[in-house]
This record gives sequence, C-alpha cells and structure tokens, in this order.
Amino acid sequence: MIFSPIKVLTVATLVFLADSSFSQYTYYKPTEGFGIEVSLSNTNLKRMPMYRNSIASLAVIGDNIIGGTAADEKLAPYLFVASLNKKELIELKDLNEVVKGQRSIQSGFFKGKNNTLFAGTIANKLENGTTGSGHILQVNIGTNANISITDLGTPVRGEGVNAITGDEKANMLYGITYPSGIFFSYNIASKTFKTYKEVAPTKAQFDTLVNEYHEKPEEFLSSSLAVDNKGLVYGSRAINKVFYFNPSDESFHTVSDLPEVWGRRTLGRVDAWTKSSDGSLYGGNGGDGQLFQLDASTNNVKNLGKPIMMNRLRSMCFGANGKLYGIAGALPGYAHLFSYEPKNEGFKDLGNPQFILKAPGIEQGIEWRGFQLRTITASEDGKYIVMGEDEALSQLLIFPVGD
Repeated sequence: MIFSPIKVLTVATLVFLADSSFSQYTYYKPTEGFGIEVSLSNTNLKRMPMYRNSIASLAVIGDNIIGGTAADEKLAPYLFVASLNKKELIELKDLNEVVKGQRSIQSGFFKGKNNTLFAGTIANKLENGTTGSGHILQVNIGTNANISITDLGTPVRGEGVNAITGDEKANMLYGITYPSGIFFSYNIASKTFKTYKEVAPTKAQFDTLVNEYHEKPEEFLSSSLAVDNKGLVYGSRAINKVFYFNPSDESFHTVSDLPEVWGRRTLGRVDAWTKSSDGSLYGGNGGDGQLFQLDASTNNVKNLGKPIMMNRLRSMCFGANGKLYGIAGALPGYAHLFSYEPKNEGFKDLGNPQFILKAPGIEQGIEWRGFQLRTITASEDGKYIVMGEDEALSQLLIFPVGD
C-alpha cells in the first residue's frame, strides 16, 4: 500500500491534535486527594438540599471544616461542620432558624479570639424589589461540633455584607456593604458599628457603572478585605483602585491601581486577598484574573500575571509548603485550581480536581470533578488544602500539600 505525503501529514497532524487535546483535559488527581459529600438529595443522612449549598465561605479549626453557603434567591443558606479525619459531614444548621430572610454567607470568615468566627450575610430581595438587611454573625463551634450562632446586628439598614475581615489584636471587624459599598467597622467588645462613605462609589460613578457599562455592584465592589501586620485594612474601590483604612486616625488612602487589561478598567476589583508567612499581601483582580503582590512598605502593586486565560481569581491561601493555591476562572467557563511558587516554579495551572468521593451508598467511591470551585482555605497547620464548590450540588474537595 502506497501512502501519499499529504495523507501521512494529515494523519500525523490528527495524532498531534488528539494528543494536545488530551493533554488539555487531564485532571488534577493527587493520590491522597478526597471529597466529602455534603449535598446529595438521595440520602436520609445529614445533607444540604439543592440550590442552597454553594460553598461560599470556609475556615478550618483543628479537625473541623466550617462552611457557609449561598442559596438561590428566596432560599436560605446553611452553616455546616465537616470532619477532616472522618471525611464526613457531622453538623448542619439552617440559617433561617436564627436570622430570617438571608440568602448567602459569602463574606468569608474572620477568626477572632478563642476560635470565634465572624461572617456577614446578604439578604433576599424584599417584595418591593429592594435588598433586605444583611447581618453580622458570630459563630462558635462546640466540642461536639454543635454550631452556635449569635446575631450581632446590621451594619447598614437595607445593605448586605459583601466582605469582612478583622484584627484580632484590636478586637475589631471591618467590612464592605452591598450594594452601596459603604465601609464599616465593628467593635467586638463594645458591640458598636461605625460607617464610612469615603470609598463607596459616588453617585456619578455608580450611575456610570450601572447605567452606561451595565455592571452590577458585585462586579465593581471589593469582594475581599485584608489586614496587614501594621493593622491597616486593604480593599479596592471604584474604579480599579486599591485603598487602605488606617484605624488609628480613621483615614482612607488610595494607593495604587489594580493590574488591568486595556479597555476593561471598570471591571477591576479585588476578588481575594491572602497573606504569606512573611506578612506580604497577595491579591487577585476579579475583572481580569491577575495575581498581584502588594508591597506594604511602598504600597506598590506588582502584577504577577494571569494563572489562566479567563477572568476571576475567586479565592486564595498558602499551604505549609510555601506555595500559594488559588481558584481562577468562573462561569461561563470552568474554574481552575492553580498554584504559585514565588521563587522558582511560578504558576502551575492544575486544572479541574478529580477526587474520590466515598459515602454511605457509594462505598466503592466515585470520581468527582470540581468544575465550578468558589472558595479555598488551608488547615491550621497548612498541610491540607480545602476547596468548596459553587454548584447546585456542591461538595468539599481536599488534598494534602505534599501530594
């Protein structure tokens, strides 16, 4: 049989493309990675129902993984506790039993003194179409993993809580409201709120962003805040700016632009912050998905690049190995897990995790793929990375950093 050069070239090209396509769609499958089932409707075990289980906030205290969810409109979120060692959901609490009318706990958790957690909520819309009032929650986890929730009140009536952080030494919380972007503080000892409008979008900015650029507040408000080692509180403001709040004199300072892609400046906002062991702040620009480092001594922003081609950089944390792990990308594409090692490796796009999920009824295990990831955190010793999905049926996905 005689093969023409064109046919040989065609076959070789197809083989190359097939191999390239396969390499693009391999999954991250660490040997010791595993999933914890927290939401499947085909069981009578403790599970969260559909459309109320998008895992929006995560923290780890000892063996306990604590999560807060986001729900579809008119539904209520959950707080839950899962065990790292047992690899199972062990406690669950419907937030509607404590604070009615809330839709999500998406602010992230701040861990204060005595392992007390704090979070903020966004409420469902009222009958007139306006947003209801969000609340600050104090969450305590008992020795048997029971969940105790205290309602600390509303920072601003008719506003939700978009982001929260705190300073354990000062015994203070700080946050950004939704949809107006009002900055607030909460004194944990005196139980008092104080609000500031200095970094909220002006009426002109708000009108331009919403009416001219057709953006929603979640597309230009800071989704995360961070406190540096000096007690300064960092966030982002419209349009595409980094600011810090100095609690000592209650002053605000706009210090730098966020990294940007030409023509997309109005989408710039901080999606996530994390702090390294040396106190350096790393942030993610939600508009275009760049990772950046903030030099706290000069307040300069260094653009470290894009982990993947899509926008969003939703959540980040550091592992015990010194690597930064993060969630990049979102709908309409797939989210990717990535790592960043500052000195040698740089970025690694790890793609979609595919971990074994075992639970009663599926003891043989199934391979669960995380296509829509929302949040990520590390265990207290940094040896485990815990991810939460953003799906109608969301699970926890966990792996040891040395794997």
